[in-house]
Amino acid sequence: MTLAVHPHPSPNFNDRGGAPVDILLLHYTGMESEEAALAWLCDPRSEVSSHYFVHADGRVAALVGEECRAWHAGKGSWAGDSDVNARSIGIEIANWGHAAEEAGQPLPAFPEAQMVSLEALCRDILARHDIAPRRVLAHSDVAPGRKRDPGELFDWARLAKAGIGHFVAPEPLASDEGALCRGCEGAAVERLQSLFSLYGYGIAVTGILDAKTEAVIAAFQRHFRPARVDGVADRSTLQTLQKLLWAVP
Repeated sequence: MTLAVHPHPSPNFNDRGGAPVDILLLHYTGMESEEAALAWLCDPRSEVSSHYFVHADGRVAALVGEECRAWHAGKGSWAGDSDVNARSIGIEIANWGHAAEEAGQPLPAFPEAQMVSLEALCRDILARHDIAPRRVLAHSDVAPGRKRDPGELFDWARLAKAGIGHFVAPEPLASDEGALCRGCEGAAVERLQSLFSLYGYGIAVTGILDAKTEAVIAAFQRHFRPARVDGVADRSTLQTLQKLLWAVP
C-alpha cells in the first residue's frame, strides 16, 4: 500500500536533544469529534501534539517532523527512561475511547480503513528507525494508571502479524486460585514486579502489591491480555508475561 500523508503542521514540539528514536507510541484521541481532536493537537494553547494523526476513514496527517520531539507522551517512563517524548514517534488514532463508555456508549472499535492506514504508517516509520518490536508501545504502557489508550479493543495481534510490535497469544482465562491482588505481599509479588520491570514497565520492586503495581498489571492486560482488565495478576496474566519475556523479539 502506498500511503498518502498530508501536512497539517502543529507548533507543539521542540528539539530531541540528541536522543535516539527507539520507541513507537500509539494513542487514541479520546474525543468524540476527530476534527476537534486534530484542531486541539495543532493549537499552541494545548501544548500537546503527536507526529501523525490517523483519521477513521484512513486519511493520515503529518503534524510534527520525525526529527522533532512532539509533546504526546506526557509524564511516564519505559525501560528506565523518563523522557519518552525525546525517544519516541507518536501516532494519534481518531477514536473516542473510554470517554465513550463514560458517556454511556459502548467502547468504539477501530475501523478497517483506519487500521490498514495505521499498519502502512507504522511499517514506514519502522523502516526509517531502529525500533525494536518490544518498543512498539501503548500510551498506557508508559503511563499506567494515568492513561488507558489505545485501549483493550485495539488489535495488537493484527499489528504483530504485519511485523509491527511484540505480541504472543495470551494464555486463556482460568482459575483465579493464587492470583495476586491489591494488598498482597511477599516473594510472589516481588517476582511479579521484577518481571514487569524486566519487560520495561516503570515499577518499583517492593514486594507489596500497591495501587501503582495494580495499575501496571491493568496496563499490561489492556495491551497483552485484554479478555479481562482488572488489575489482578491471575495465572493467565503471569503466564502471558512470561511468554513475552522468553519470546525472541
